[in-house]
Amino acid sequence: MLLLRRCSLLVRFTGVSSTVLSKCRFYCRNVGNKLRICQVLSSQEIGRNIRIQGWVRSVRSQKDVLFLHVNDGSSLQSLQVVASPSLDDRHLTYGSAVEISGNLIKSPHKKQSVELQADNIRVVGPCDPVVFPFKIKERHPLEYIRQFPHLRCRTNSFGSLLRIRSEATAAIQSFFKENGFVQIQTPVITSNDCEGAGELFQVESATREKQQADEKSHFFSVPAFLTVSGQLHLEVMAGAFSNVYTFGPTFRAENSQSRRHLAEFYMVEAEISFTESLEDLMKVMENLFKTSTECVLAQCSEDIDLFHKYVSPGHKDRLNRMLQNEFKVISYTEAIDVLKQSSQTFNFKPEWGCDLQTEHEKYLVQHCGNIPLFVINYPYDLKPFYARDNEDGPQHTAAAVDLLVPGVGELCGGTLREERLHLLQSRLDRAGMTDTYQWYLELRQFGSTPHGGFGMGFERYLQCILGVDNIKDVIPFPRFSHSCLL
Repeated sequence: MLLLRRCSLLVRFTGVSSTVLSKCRFYCRNVGNKLRICQVLSSQEIGRNIRIQGWVRSVRSQKDVLFLHVNDGSSLQSLQVVASPSLDDRHLTYGSAVEISGNLIKSPHKKQSVELQADNIRVVGPCDPVVFPFKIKERHPLEYIRQFPHLRCRTNSFGSLLRIRSEATAAIQSFFKENGFVQIQTPVITSNDCEGAGELFQVESATREKQQADEKSHFFSVPAFLTVSGQLHLEVMAGAFSNVYTFGPTFRAENSQSRRHLAEFYMVEAEISFTESLEDLMKVMENLFKTSTECVLAQCSEDIDLFHKYVSPGHKDRLNRMLQNEFKVISYTEAIDVLKQSSQTFNFKPEWGCDLQTEHEKYLVQHCGNIPLFVINYPYDLKPFYARDNEDGPQHTAAAVDLLVPGVGELCGGTLREERLHLLQSRLDRAGMTDTYQWYLELRQFGSTPHGGFGMGFERYLQCILGVDNIKDVIPFPRFSHSCLL
């Protein structure tokens, strides 16, 4: 109605032709009855005239009736459309984009309560089913559809993944909001290497001459990189807000094409002030995992079931076991003892002081009954400069924790941060990083508090709840070494 009034005013004051006005009225008349397919499937308004738009998932033309199934991405289920054969069109094929209007009627079929009796079918965009890489009624493996990053969203499995991913994003945001966390948008471009691993993407202007390698030629006056973590920026904000978090892209320049690594992925990171306990961090990690997962299971049950039935049979029971049991806790030292006593032969020999490898992490989770496992108090020298010194002996450890989950290994990693100025200063001096992190030292001089935080890989979280083996299958456009399609 508001749009109609605006159209009338347009005619009155600008002299726009009545033809344009009639088109405007036609547009306004159609806006009201356009529905998404998920809305249609749940509708009880039998006899209502509606309009849908979507893509054809199947076509079956009989002598007396034409059957279509149409999907618009809003639901795993497609809407059945019945029409007169006179509405058939040579461009009405599998994969084509269509707009259909008609009456919503009660369906005689048990699988859905309603169907659309079409009055008009318009092919918006044709599709040649012969050359289209996905074939009707075929179940394509994830490895196959991965070859078509520009088209794989048209498949049931990847469509379900994207709906789950969207819902998981909302669930995580909701968890932090309900628990009093303030969201912070941390920079994508930064001058610090938070992890100290050196696997960074450097950022420079595309017009910069290669030979101008001196410091003055840098766009930001200093070397700048794509972030590997928003943690240090969150620590800044934790000096004014008790609880903060960020959820955004992070980057690692690892020359790896493994099932576990991406060059660009998403991280959920949180920082909590006024805490001196790893238990506080572990409580947030466990609650975040369980609350978000339960929400996703409730909101995306059909999409989740598709994965648990066809992609990862048996994973549903494993996921339920994770949600129904309290997460276990062991120390790094205990973990090494368990690995050493194992009869299993590892590619990497477990020794105290060495980092846990994926094979170690998966074994430890299996050893504990396939229940998520916290490993705490890692060797001090394994952890970055900001990890709090436990000042213990003879084995020197840091207040660090990793959350290991079935099928994935490490999901979350966190530490208490070193808030004691003299200890932090000493470690930065030994590493020769005092000048670079002078601002970080100053955080400890002006109203500092004991604090800690953690990060959770979002794609690994999705792997965990879906049982997907390859991380490239849970992100819309995977980026990894020697591959940057699109």
